[in-house]
Amino acid sequence: MRTRIGSAVVALLLLLAGCTSAARTGGPVTLRFQSLAWQDESVAANKELVKEWNATHRDVKVEYVQGSWDSVHDQLLTSFEGGEAPDIIHDASDDLADFAYGGYLADLTGLLSNRLKFDIPQRSWRTTTFGNGIYGVPFLQEPRVLIANRTWLAAAGVRIPTPEHPWTWVEFRKITKRLSGDGRYGVAWPLKEPVSATLNLSLSAGGQLFRRGADGKVTVRFGAADQVVPRTVHDQVNVDHSAPGSTLGSGGSDTLPGFFGGKYAMVPLGFSYRQQIVQQAPKGFDWEVLPAPAGADGLAQGVSPQTLSVAADSPHKREAAEFIDFLLRPENMVRLALGDWMLPTGTQALQDPALHTAKYGWATGTALAGHLSPAPAQTVRGYPEWKDKVATPALQEYYSGAVGLDELRRRLEKDGNLVLARYQR
Repeated sequence: MRTRIGSAVVALLLLLAGCTSAARTGGPVTLRFQSLAWQDESVAANKELVKEWNATHRDVKVEYVQGSWDSVHDQLLTSFEGGEAPDIIHDASDDLADFAYGGYLADLTGLLSNRLKFDIPQRSWRTTTFGNGIYGVPFLQEPRVLIANRTWLAAAGVRIPTPEHPWTWVEFRKITKRLSGDGRYGVAWPLKEPVSATLNLSLSAGGQLFRRGADGKVTVRFGAADQVVPRTVHDQVNVDHSAPGSTLGSGGSDTLPGFFGGKYAMVPLGFSYRQQIVQQAPKGFDWEVLPAPAGADGLAQGVSPQTLSVAADSPHKREAAEFIDFLLRPENMVRLALGDWMLPTGTQALQDPALHTAKYGWATGTALAGHLSPAPAQTVRGYPEWKDKVATPALQEYYSGAVGLDELRRRLEKDGNLVLARYQR
């Protein structure tokens, strides 16, 4: 009898312990992963990886949530303030500064595996480091390249640039002028969003625009090196007439019909646009990928990698970091890169043979990876407002010829520094 009672007590204690554990954990942990993947191949790759994780992790499940690049900043801000942010956040590094300094993102310094820390180069980690913390894992990056009509360039007999021997900005301007005439243009600049393109390409000429003082505060100074790329674009449109003003307000996709129709010899685009070209180009259209022009600093180019962060309010930060580590294993990073037609940041992933084929210009893009650096605006607080309220309209008016270089400088510096000062008090 005593034995039966003792056994019953033990069983009851075990049951209560099990109930307490279940109450404490609520069953399997569920992580919400908001992805901004939008291309069919990219969405499929992300969903497949989530499925593979869930099949091998009984106690930590991941729920895929579809987000949108068009509204991510405002959507995240609303979700942070409302306490409803996803656990794992897909974004871009140039959107993280205000969230990191605002306390909305978790510091991942102590949560990342050594494999991930050492596989991704330090220059990439700088894009997500704010103060003494790491607030995102940079995993995909996209250089700007020239997509060119191979037949047109061959007929004109121009020198074809390579990553080893690129065009200079001066040479690029001369070639686009040579290719123009009879209603056709050497280049079309799609600059609906002119700021990131201008700042990132300006690194090749040594441009920085944002200067950080000894007190840590950032100011805008539009010096000679910062002017190389803007002056090139302005003069191609307004002096040489080798670029049409009509595309300045266009997005990259908007220029493709004219490119396919033989109106433009080249279009500067992000590396991922190759997928749209493969899908949309008419049969027999011969195109190639060329490196962007080089300046005093060679092929240096700024990038804002895509990132994965963890919400500061997430109760499951360690599990979220483990999922990120799984998602960014070298073989998985390659799958994500191929799905998005971009370059992985990981050193091992970049060695994959699939990224070194000449087909679709993969080898040209991969050759540029070592020249990619953090975009100049990465750690600048107030950058989104500066970009939207000051830099975008100022550059648009300058490129169209509505204002001159002195007025552009005044607005970028005087008006811009007033905006930045409010974030650095």
